[in-house]
Amino acid sequence: MVKAVRWRRVYNQGKDLDALDRRMRILIADDSIVSRRLLDATLRRWGYEVVIACDGNEAWAILQSPDAPRIAILDWVMPGITGPEVCRRVRANTKDKDIYTYLLLLTSKSQREDLIEGMESGADDYLTKPFDQHELQVRLRPGTRIVNLQEELISAREELRDQATKDFLTRIWNRSSILDILDHELDRGHREKQPLGIILADLDHFKSVNDSYGHFGGDAVLREFVRRMSGSMRPYDAMGRYGGEEFLIVLPGCDEAATRKQAERMRAAMADESMAFNEESRIITCSFGATSAVSHMDVSAESLIRLADDALYGAKRQGRNRVVFIPSSEIAHRPPVKEPGAPITISGKLVH
Repeated sequence: MVKAVRWRRVYNQGKDLDALDRRMRILIADDSIVSRRLLDATLRRWGYEVVIACDGNEAWAILQSPDAPRIAILDWVMPGITGPEVCRRVRANTKDKDIYTYLLLLTSKSQREDLIEGMESGADDYLTKPFDQHELQVRLRPGTRIVNLQEELISAREELRDQATKDFLTRIWNRSSILDILDHELDRGHREKQPLGIILADLDHFKSVNDSYGHFGGDAVLREFVRRMSGSMRPYDAMGRYGGEEFLIVLPGCDEAATRKQAERMRAAMADESMAFNEESRIITCSFGATSAVSHMDVSAESLIRLADDALYGAKRQGRNRVVFIPSSEIAHRPPVKEPGAPITISGKLVH
């Protein structure tokens, strides 16, 4: 069965373009209505989607659009902008971008110097007029392969980036990423004279959840916590898994009142609705420690996290399922931060 599938795939690639190729959009830019219609009919018969431009200016405008076709067949001589000039502009415009446009020049020129000029302008290939349909199909095939391969590479890169920055279980930011976001937002808030709210959240009695329902049950609680918190956050807020059942939440533009309100909203989102565990349900609560960086204070991310952690410890000590806020002005009254490189302790955990 596997061999049959592979054989059919190879056969289809040799006989015609595969399904992914046929869905691709191609730009035709030619001032000759006869040439345009012939190309349009041929490409549509092969299953491509076709976009048509009647001159170089229109072709250049289309190729600058966000959803521009990834393959373009450009006539060499056109009103406005010539095909080689369109090629040069496309290459200059996409030099630092991921998007690659495969460019094929359509020309009646056959001199060696002309063809060299066309390729040096940024064209990937050329086709002489009047074009042969089989030759066109063969010359388009590398273009579709290059475009498809680039999309696969970009997808693989984004997947690797996602794995490097996101927590595997909850799919929110991992520890290093949320700390980077905190540093960035702290710098931005200081620069723009805006406050910044910071919340540390820790699930209450989480060990008993693992003991009662196993680690799969604990994982389900963590994912449900993230779902409920995400529903209570603004699009530009950020949340990351700080460690275990502890989460760090960054709230740009939130002063003390806004941070308290947001933390209380999150607490209620956990405490007001039970979670189902097979045949039973159980209320899972969470404790929140919060602080807010004031725009005129030059404070470090480490100092703010230490303050939020002290507030979280206070919430645990006062009975859990509550919000405790400590203003950033209290930093001056806290023990000094250890020298850089020395481990510090947050919620009983070593942070290196």
